[in-house]
Amino acid sequence: MTGVVKGVGRREVRRISGGVAQPATGDDVVVEEPLEIRAAGDTLAVTMRTPGHDRELAIGFLFAEGVIASRDDISRVAHCGRPDQEGFGNTIDVAPAAGAEFDVERVSLTRRGTLTTAACGVCGRRSVQDVIDRCTALPQGPVLEAAALAAAMEKLRSFQPNFSRTGGIHAAAALDVELRPLAAFEDIGRHNALDKVVGSLVLAGKIPGREATALLVSGRASFEVVQKASAARIPIVASVSAASSLAIDLAGATGVTLCGFVRNGSMTVYSHPDRLR
Repeated sequence: MTGVVKGVGRREVRRISGGVAQPATGDDVVVEEPLEIRAAGDTLAVTMRTPGHDRELAIGFLFAEGVIASRDDISRVAHCGRPDQEGFGNTIDVAPAAGAEFDVERVSLTRRGTLTTAACGVCGRRSVQDVIDRCTALPQGPVLEAAALAAAMEKLRSFQPNFSRTGGIHAAAALDVELRPLAAFEDIGRHNALDKVVGSLVLAGKIPGREATALLVSGRASFEVVQKASAARIPIVASVSAASSLAIDLAGATGVTLCGFVRNGSMTVYSHPDRLR
């Protein structure tokens, strides 16, 4: 789970209230720094993220890209360089297990050959079809109570201690079939928060598998959110905000139940409503 302090910085601010400037004071702000993700020494992506749980973030990204298939493909995940070097902690390398080979070409061949952001499952792709081709349809079931899913979304804030301090950070949480939390993380990028969730489940041996039934996300449900959920075989995605047209189309094509505006006991179901009772 996310920590309460890590990822939060302090900056001087001046507040204006009623047209009157207040004295300067310190304020909590979310930390944003780059992370370079490498696989077997090859740089695959750079993302702007909130430091913390970089290991999970890297594994989740590589899993969504198809570079790794399970935790058995991994031998080591470590930050590069020495702690006394400037920028230490902002580059991480994932090494393959003995006998395993990372399918790095899968990323390089489907992208334009430029360094891209890990926070976007489609940025830099030659076509959206490259992404859709990797998302096989999910089987039917399980069926959840719609009211229970809405109630679970109300608890998402409990997984956002740093949002309460800064007001500027997203969250994602994976739940089991009983809607109990399996993993929850915060990050300035909602896709990064999702990668951290998926990465933690991969490392725990719960992905691939059927343990993760629902995914809760703050912010809107974009194409990349559905793509990453589909790759992780999570059948239900619920967002507190709206879904995009491409997210709805992808959810329909891959068998994902996509729900938006999940708040105050109501929701809009965009695809595969048969999983909700």
